[in-house]
Amino acid sequence: MSSDLDPLLKRLSLANTRRVWRDLVRRAETEEWSYEQLLQTIFSEEIAHRRGTRLMRAVRAAELPFLRTVEEFDFSYQSTLRLTTIGSLLSPDFVTEGNSVILFGKTGRGKTHLAISLAYRAMQNGFDALFANCAELIDDLSCASREGRLREALARYVKPHVLVVDEVGYLAYGDDAANVLFHVVNERHIKKRAMVFTTNKHPKRWGPVLHDDDLAEAIVDRILDRGRLLKLDGPSIRTKHLAEDNALDDDQDETEALRVSGKPGSQFPEPAPARSAFPSSRIALPFPRAARTRAERDATRERPGRGEARTGREPSHPNPARRQNRGTGRGVEGPTPSCDGGRRGRPETDRSIAAEREARAAMRPPRPDARALS
Repeated sequence: MSSDLDPLLKRLSLANTRRVWRDLVRRAETEEWSYEQLLQTIFSEEIAHRRGTRLMRAVRAAELPFLRTVEEFDFSYQSTLRLTTIGSLLSPDFVTEGNSVILFGKTGRGKTHLAISLAYRAMQNGFDALFANCAELIDDLSCASREGRLREALARYVKPHVLVVDEVGYLAYGDDAANVLFHVVNERHIKKRAMVFTTNKHPKRWGPVLHDDDLAEAIVDRILDRGRLLKLDGPSIRTKHLAEDNALDDDQDETEALRVSGKPGSQFPEPAPARSAFPSSRIALPFPRAARTRAERDATRERPGRGEARTGREPSHPNPARRQNRGTGRGVEGPTPSCDGGRRGRPETDRSIAAEREARAAMRPPRPDARALS
């Protein structure tokens, strides 16, 4: 029987039924289903599969930057906006009647999230949607207008059941921004196509943004003809993870401390360098520097001959001829020895003498204080 049924299901393009009908038949036999219950289950499975497949295709065609649902939107951050307020926007009548909505508020209030949620709900209800950034939409249509194919480019933004135009007024547009945007809004208004706009500027201020006050007023008039203006307030959802209250309290405490002390705070405060636990200081030795020994002094000193030191005669020289020419400077090689045996002017000799004096001063007993004796 399966060989005869599969070609028929393929001919009818019932791909999901071809995969599940055997399991459903075995289940019907086990649970003793009726023929009507079996057929109802088979058709329900096929419809659910086709709905899921169509929704996936619609989401890809909508070019959503990310997917969000209404259930994920946190209404606790809004003071006036509630789920019941946007209940009519979630029904199929919002699309079939060609209604529109402008979501107005500061940045980070969830306008894009809510707009994508409305488009996704419309796709769940069986409609098509398209998400477009306002700057990209205007640039695309402006380029098409200059090339003479504006009518062809408009079809992409007029055909979907729901059009989401995000970030109106965020960026600067060309001089023909109001002209091309008016074509989109007017065509969709005539064909009763739903529109969703997000903006951080009130619709009354769209004139300077679009470079034409009259066309901007006409655009807003057509949007709100069958539409609503919803304001989103409260804190920014993007920065809700920051402890802003604690940061403000810390700033107030610091400001109060500066005010009481009277010292102006630094414009660019920098952390003070950490002080060392061991301050650098010179440690005085408990004993004087040791004097050089007599052997060290004798090693660095050239002592003259015994007879020459007492009589003051010149030291003996191995060459008498060279000694005779000492006064004229002829025939003399090297420095002439002095009368003190060559000790004067030598740095090692001076250091040895200074070390000997220090040693004597260290060995000398301290003098008594005259005031103590009196």
